[in-house]
Amino acid sequence: MTKTLGYAAHNATAPLDLFHFERREPGPRDVQIEILYCGVCHSDLHTARDEWHNTLYPVVPGHEIVGRVTQVGAEVHGFKAGDLAGVGCLVDSCGTCPECREGLEQFCPSFTLTYNSPDPSTGKMTYGGYSNRIVVDEGFVLRVSEKLDLAAVAPLLCAGITTYSPLRQWNVGPGQKVGVVGLGGLGHMGVKFAHAFGAEVVLFTTSPGKTADALRLGADEVVISKKPDEMRRHLASFDFILDTVAAPHDLDAYLELLKRDGTLCLVGAPENPHPSPTVFNLIFKRRRLAGSLIGGIRETQEMLDFCAEHDIVSDIELIPIQQVNAAYERMLRSDVKYRFVIDMASLKPEGGGD
Repeated sequence: MTKTLGYAAHNATAPLDLFHFERREPGPRDVQIEILYCGVCHSDLHTARDEWHNTLYPVVPGHEIVGRVTQVGAEVHGFKAGDLAGVGCLVDSCGTCPECREGLEQFCPSFTLTYNSPDPSTGKMTYGGYSNRIVVDEGFVLRVSEKLDLAAVAPLLCAGITTYSPLRQWNVGPGQKVGVVGLGGLGHMGVKFAHAFGAEVVLFTTSPGKTADALRLGADEVVISKKPDEMRRHLASFDFILDTVAAPHDLDAYLELLKRDGTLCLVGAPENPHPSPTVFNLIFKRRRLAGSLIGGIRETQEMLDFCAEHDIVSDIELIPIQQVNAAYERMLRSDVKYRFVIDMASLKPEGGGD
């Protein structure tokens, strides 16, 4: 076992603080990665504070990981020491179910999450990327391009693939009118990808102050969703709407903006359920209300390659790990443009809380 340093929550109300633990030694198929950067996802906060009521403590969050390979097992052929690598939300799956065979590991009934998940390799719980190193099976390690800002690449491993996957699944492209609800960590990536795919992009926000940023990121128009007249102008006109908001809200307001056979896809994960939508908004135009998770490993690599080709990264604020608790509070106030990323070089044995 290898001594490892990280930041952990020890209960639902305690701030994250320095935590010493052990990683397994790399096995034949394993890749050991020195973590350079780790994004801060809203899921990290939900888990650290047990808002989904499934946290086992201590928990080391972090599943937007970019680093450099330091060691590989004897059977690893895709990576070598010195390579850049990424790790997202998954570190294992069964490999034999229909979902895994189709490259859809995110839907495997027995996948292993990067943190707060039973680890089949050790029998303990997995610990995530708020740490100085990680050991992952080669099949769940991703190639990262040297061309991009590595800190800004980190959120692509969750926020990026969470928005890329549904846009690809519903074949978003030229000639389509696409809405993105919310301009946060997920929404700003949704705008960037929809624009890069050639769609007409409309950003929905409750904050007029986000208009300039949305246009800079690739939106063709910004609608203030609190203004009924602005919403009415778009009735029955959208092919696809990606809803990224992680708080309960009225879905009917967006369903009635869809054309016949249009789709409203949810990727935000609120602590409490949305109000149920009106059935008539669905049945009279054969509209679809759908959801999407992340993506499989193959699609995540496709996304990273697309980003390298088109120079797409997240808009970030880089922080030392000692500021992560303050970052959680700021994230709750939407006080970040648009994703916090931890510089893991700040993680030192003599560190402590905020």
